[in-house]
Amino acid sequence: MSKIRFQALAVTLNRKPVKVIEATRRSDLFGENVFNESTMRQYLTKDAFNGVMNAIDHGTKIDRKIADQVSSAMKEWALSKGVTHYTHWFQPLTGATAEKHDAFFETIGGGMAIEKFGGSQLVQQEPDASSFPNGGIRNTFEARGYTAWDPTSPAFIYGTTLSIPTIFVAYTGEALDHKTPLLRALQAVDNAATAVCKYFDKNVKKVTSSLGWEQEYFLIDKALADSRPDITLTGRTLLGHSPAKGQQLDDHYFGSIPSRALNFMRDLETECMLLGIPVKTRHNEVAPNQFELAPIYEESNLAVDHNSLLMDLMGKVASRHHLKVLLHEKPFAGINGSGKHNNWSLSTNTGVNLLSPGKTPMSNLQFLTFFINTIKAVNDNEELLRAVIASASNDHRLGANEAPPAIISVFIGAQLTKVLSELEGVTNGKLSPQEKTDLKLNVVGKIPDVLLDNTDRNRTSPFAFTGNKFEFRAVGSTANCAKPMKVLNTIVAKQLKEFKIEVDALIEAKDLKKDEAIFNVLREYIKASKKILFEGNGYGSAWEIEAKKRGLSNNKTTPEALKAKISAKSIALFEEMNVMSKIETTARYEIEMEEYVMRIQIEARVLGDIAGNHVVPTAIRYQNLLIKNVTGLKDIFGNDFEKHAGEQIQLIKQISGHIEAIHTKIDKMINVRKKANKIDDVEVKAEAYCFKVKPYFDEIRYHCDKLELMVDDSLWPLTKYRELLFSR
Repeated sequence: MSKIRFQALAVTLNRKPVKVIEATRRSDLFGENVFNESTMRQYLTKDAFNGVMNAIDHGTKIDRKIADQVSSAMKEWALSKGVTHYTHWFQPLTGATAEKHDAFFETIGGGMAIEKFGGSQLVQQEPDASSFPNGGIRNTFEARGYTAWDPTSPAFIYGTTLSIPTIFVAYTGEALDHKTPLLRALQAVDNAATAVCKYFDKNVKKVTSSLGWEQEYFLIDKALADSRPDITLTGRTLLGHSPAKGQQLDDHYFGSIPSRALNFMRDLETECMLLGIPVKTRHNEVAPNQFELAPIYEESNLAVDHNSLLMDLMGKVASRHHLKVLLHEKPFAGINGSGKHNNWSLSTNTGVNLLSPGKTPMSNLQFLTFFINTIKAVNDNEELLRAVIASASNDHRLGANEAPPAIISVFIGAQLTKVLSELEGVTNGKLSPQEKTDLKLNVVGKIPDVLLDNTDRNRTSPFAFTGNKFEFRAVGSTANCAKPMKVLNTIVAKQLKEFKIEVDALIEAKDLKKDEAIFNVLREYIKASKKILFEGNGYGSAWEIEAKKRGLSNNKTTPEALKAKISAKSIALFEEMNVMSKIETTARYEIEMEEYVMRIQIEARVLGDIAGNHVVPTAIRYQNLLIKNVTGLKDIFGNDFEKHAGEQIQLIKQISGHIEAIHTKIDKMINVRKKANKIDDVEVKAEAYCFKVKPYFDEIRYHCDKLELMVDDSLWPLTKYRELLFSR
């Protein structure tokens, strides 16, 4: 095994940056392989183009005649680019994307063939759904499921395949994917936000949810990654002593990007340009060999698709550069993990960002309406927001002194806190002329100036306002953005719906003016949401104590956090907003609990294998060398040998102690795992793996990492942290 390690290191030392040629401007490449609006104008008839655009803008159904025209044009465009196959590209509940390729090729008899792709093939396919997670929605012997074209996300070409973004549903109609509930949530927030916008601008016809994700990742040499069974099978290192130098000097953050990494980024960005993914920012992150990529904001559904596509692309492009992308939230102990900050906002068809203040009191009242309603939505659903970011891998990151804690709170800055405090003091009921003037000029009218001098960001906040958007910082790097976006848009839609009901009731019952009614409702929302606002250090133990006093949840593990998804409140929320039925909600809970169990189970098996079959035999081999050395010293010095072999003898004893501890801990871990495997209830089983199996991981690791410091470096079988993190 040590031979593999040193072979990998030798290969790595001889790596040269793979050449990347950027022969043209990125603006010329952008969207070249996308069947976007520009391409549709070239290939579609006027009726077909209008049909697709109406579906995108207004959700109207595309009839079969239009679908046939679109499929014919899409085929001709794809064939002109050398495409041979097409696929319905979807996002099942596995956490990855899925595709089944079919050729355009079709025989017509007489030894002849044609390229065929009709409207029925564009609109719908029937992939085998039996092996995808369904959470009890269907029996395993029932295979039928359907993928259906999503015209709001344009088809794209990768390699020689035309990929058509689709939803994925069961034969009985329930969603088996991430996209379907997201689309429903986006429709819900559009309806609710548009209705509220009409208080301020009757011309608003549509409100769009926008998303800008920030993808963090580690990049290490492929040979080094392949030399580690734990990285290969779990995506993270289960063992490994921290190197003498980690991230403590902060010298990697925003530093000069290493040549191999930079060429990978350039290559990846070119692929992104061709596929219409508007990547813009790249830089070194805090941890060694950690980087970040971020795009320009897009409509949420398209942004989710682009992030899912990007994660696939990263692995493919990295292979060309003999690199491995690690998206796990915590691939290395002792240094920063990786997140995927979701920057979210709402925009109108008139071009207004609803979370960006304007130049007039009226536009600022609109801003405050959406700003305060979002805070209220988070306040009322903080436990559900925590649940939607829960996973076995993100548990390692949340609260680990570099990521937001497991407690959901909202940071808005000292100056906006002052604005809300002043609004809270607004008279409850009708405003006098002087009060109206003071409020609009001295409080609401000054918001743009306040934001120009806004308080610094709070990196410990899971949900922070950052000038013209909210940043959901607690999302994990492996997550499908559809999950947090589905919940965030749903809870905001529900809150805006309730807000409009309350405002309309005040206008009608108390004969208040519109602005007065809005101020009165917002005033009560500010009072009701105080517990969620926190400006301090989210990493401190004092915040845990304070959060408990406020009644905020602190669900530190996935089994604890996920329960919020199937509370009566959550089920009612999703049903009311037509986002998910009860069976769809409970199915996702079952699937995520099962996934948690399987991931911890795999890690336990891998850890037991590496510790028992690699670490312990290596330690014994080194111990035998020490024993041979001590025996030789005894032959030379006789009874006086202990004076010369004291350190060796002590080391032999220490190694024996660690070997014994490893064997004991592995045996105990296996026993509790066997007991857990006999449990039928998935919730109880997940808790058993979380609280009884997983604690042995750190105990076994402790003894293995101690042996790493004792055993001769030339014998150690596992590529070390210093090699994984600092090999360029």
